[in-house]
Amino acid sequence: MKAIIRWVTLAAMHYDWEASGLQLPLLITGLAGVAGYNAFRYFSARYPGQVIATRREDNWPLRGEGVIGCDADDGERLARLFDQYQFRSVLNSEGSCALKSCELDPEMAQRVNVGSVENLLTTIGGSDVRLVHLSIDLVFSGQGDGLHVEDDCTDPVTVYGKTMVAAEQLILSRKPDACLLRISLPMGISSNGHAGAIDWIQSRFKKSKPATLYYDEVRSPTYTDCLNLLLEDVLQRDVAGLYHAGGPRHLSLYQIAQVVNRVGGYDPDLLNGCLRHEAGPMPPRAGNVTMRSDKLAAVLGYEPFTPWPWFDEHQPTDPQWHYRRVADAGGSPELLASVLYKNPSRDGELQK
Repeated sequence: MKAIIRWVTLAAMHYDWEASGLQLPLLITGLAGVAGYNAFRYFSARYPGQVIATRREDNWPLRGEGVIGCDADDGERLARLFDQYQFRSVLNSEGSCALKSCELDPEMAQRVNVGSVENLLTTIGGSDVRLVHLSIDLVFSGQGDGLHVEDDCTDPVTVYGKTMVAAEQLILSRKPDACLLRISLPMGISSNGHAGAIDWIQSRFKKSKPATLYYDEVRSPTYTDCLNLLLEDVLQRDVAGLYHAGGPRHLSLYQIAQVVNRVGGYDPDLLNGCLRHEAGPMPPRAGNVTMRSDKLAAVLGYEPFTPWPWFDEHQPTDPQWHYRRVADAGGSPELLASVLYKNPSRDGELQK
């Protein structure tokens, strides 16, 4: 496995911690997830030697400087880490998002997605540790037209979504100065090369295997490049409460696969689509869970997200869009890496 930590520039290595409002050291939980993995790479480069990330004890391939094994339900181990490092800020991206696993083992989902939050809150206690928690758009069923706002009632259709709602409620009641961000699909690399939205689909196409995605599950994807900058900003501010953090371009899972297929230059016949109810009842799937992020933009004073994908010509226009290729601008894995994993509108971000 490639090293987790990459030092990007000399300027980043000499970043002025004192000039930053971010209280260090920083703990990032949930390293195995796309959001946590990309955040760790970003913050480690920005604040070398001041960032620690946790992953499950048995996930030994995920290792490197600053990476520590700590199971989510091990409150004693977490408390020892706080005693050792004296964390001043926490980015909590811990959780099991494996929908089928959560359905088949609700106790595991409760332990990992809710129990971990309980342990974290107990460990933080009444201290002034800054807490930013990542939740998910799947707290909604998506039975309506989407464009959810923060005041909409949650009605998850999965055990995963229900446990994420419970975690939100715990934090809101016990640490009201925390910031909770409901994210959607973070578009970036994953730690194992096939756990993210892009790289799972790409891993199928690369092996000439078919991939079937849903026409009617609609999400609000964001570049991890944008999400990292947002997380750094809210960690430094006293923004509190619940906010939606979804991107402005809303796409179905099928459309996302179309983008990966065409931009990556893969065989269009490998992509199949279906409606959610055609895929069977396990696990249950949400529908249009798109979110409006106006409240967050108003608090920040700027729009935190650019569209994913960045280029308008990479937005599907119909179900057959991925079959139409331009001869002099064909897709390739290299193009995919440069415009889908990374935000081409931003400079100076971490490279794969």
